[in-house]
Amino acid sequence: MTASPSAVTHRNRIISIATQCRLPNVYAYRYYPTSGGLASYGPDPIDEHRRSAAYVARILKGEKPAELPVQAPTKYEMVINLKTAKALGITVPATVLARADQVVE
Repeated sequence: MTASPSAVTHRNRIISIATQCRLPNVYAYRYYPTSGGLASYGPDPIDEHRRSAAYVARILKGEKPAELPVQAPTKYEMVINLKTAKALGITVPATVLARADQVVE
């Protein structure tokens, strides 16, 4: 599922339709599986905000924004909702659960 603003706005409806149709979905952010989606794997938003704050500090200290390098996320997180997995008839391997940052039960 995309990480678009409209998908975030309508996430409860999207999750509901996906569950009713028994479609497993992987989302970009943790608030999807904590709202009932199957799983998420994407950049850690807290880490992204910390890094952007460092950029703002550099700009306030006089660096030119055009000269700052483009950065990509460096920290990712995975969240799995076992209740949704069970409802969809999916068995999540123990190795995947062990790598998850959070398991919603």
